[in-house]
Amino acid sequence: MTIPVKNAEGIARMRAACAIAATVLEELKPLVRPGVATQDLEEAGRAAIARLGARSACYGYQHGSRRYPAHTCISVNEEVVHGIPSLRRVLRDGDIVSLDIVVWHEGYVGDNACTVPVGLISPERARLLQVSREALDLGIQQARVGQRIGDISAAIQQHVEAAGFNVVREMVGHGVGVRMHEPPEIPNFGRRGTGDRIRPGMTLAIEPMVNAGGYRTRTLEDGWTVVTADGSASAHFEHTVLTTDAGPEILTVPRRSGV
Repeated sequence: MTIPVKNAEGIARMRAACAIAATVLEELKPLVRPGVATQDLEEAGRAAIARLGARSACYGYQHGSRRYPAHTCISVNEEVVHGIPSLRRVLRDGDIVSLDIVVWHEGYVGDNACTVPVGLISPERARLLQVSREALDLGIQQARVGQRIGDISAAIQQHVEAAGFNVVREMVGHGVGVRMHEPPEIPNFGRRGTGDRIRPGMTLAIEPMVNAGGYRTRTLEDGWTVVTADGSASAHFEHTVLTTDAGPEILTVPRRSGV
C-alpha cells in the first residue's frame, strides 16, 4: 500500500493533534503514584482530552467484534499495551505504568506513549525503561529521508537485544494521520536496507515495546489487554515523527501553555 505523504495543511493539523496528545500525556505523568487506580488516570485523561478540544481515538475503536471501552490505555507491569483502566487496579510502589494517549483533532490523529515508574522501582525495571527510551531515540534518528523503514527497525532491535531485553514481535509501529493506523508498518525488529524508502512528509508512530523476558505475548480474555507470555515486565515508548529533508521532527511535543 502507498504510504500517505502529508501536505502543508495536513502537517499543520498533525502538529495540533500531536501537541494535544503530548500535553495530555504530560499531565498524566505526575498523577502516577502509589494508591492511585488506573481508572483515576483514565478520568483525568478523558477530562484533559475534552478540555483541549479533542476526542479520544481509543474510545470505541473496533477490533473484530469488540470496541475499546476507555479513552486511554493504561498498562501495568506485565501488560504490554491496551490495558483497560479499572477501579480495581490500584498502583503500588515498584510498579511501572505505560500511558498511551491517542486523540482525534480536526480530522487528524496524534499518538504517543511512555512508561513511568510508581515510587521506587527495582534497578532492573529502571534499566528496562532507560533502554526502551533509548531505543525510541535511536529509531527516530533513523527516520531520515532516503533511508528505509528497516533502518528504524534494526536500530531499535539491536539496542534492545544488546541490553539483554527483547522487542515484541506481534505488534508494530505504524503510519498515522487521518487514521490511527496507516501504512507503513514499522516493526521493532528487522534488517537495515529493507522496507519502504522514507520520503518527506511521512508521519510515523515509532513505538518500541520491550520485554524484560521473552518476546512472546498473549491477549487476556477481555480481548484487549496484551501481556508478556512469561509474566515479565514490559515498557512502551512512542512518538509521532514527521520526516523532513532537514531530518526527523518529533510532533508529539506538549503545548507550553497546556491550552
